[in-house]
Amino acid sequence: MKYTLISLLALAATFASAETTVTLEGVHNCCKGCTNGIVKAAAELKDVTVTAEGETVTITAKSKMNAKKAVEAIMSAGYYGTSSETSAAAKPAMPKAEKKLTAATVTGAHLCCQKCVNAVTEAVKTVPGITKSTIVSKEKTFTVEGEFTEGELVAALNKAGFHGTLGK
Repeated sequence: MKYTLISLLALAATFASAETTVTLEGVHNCCKGCTNGIVKAAAELKDVTVTAEGETVTITAKSKMNAKKAVEAIMSAGYYGTSSETSAAAKPAMPKAEKKLTAATVTGAHLCCQKCVNAVTEAVKTVPGITKSTIVSKEKTFTVEGEFTEGELVAALNKAGFHGTLGK
């Protein structure tokens, strides 16, 4: 009985201390401002640690729920990355229909410096049909014009490591 109780306590301690680690790859992180933005995005979450090295962001949390909240916070801060951990992975907000747009406002993409602006500009240039954009450092929104689909724009931003919300 004594050994059974000790074994059960040891097993419970193992589960209680189990951590979840989520790695996001391909996240835009060109400068100290980006790194600080990524880490700060999840700083208020309890029992979560975030490190950003190059395009890799590692989230360590005491629960999968907190890891998922950290991913969501990082996306809300304007960053995007892919992960093999499906329960906490960043998922782009893909539109249901591929309706053509003539203009859109993107809100929330991280634009702390000119390197960020250049990366977003290059991503936008890959979207067929976009003819004009207003992407400026330190702004919270930018606009694009032309004839394009929301899905193509979201995919281009995600591929470049950015997340934003589109409004028409």
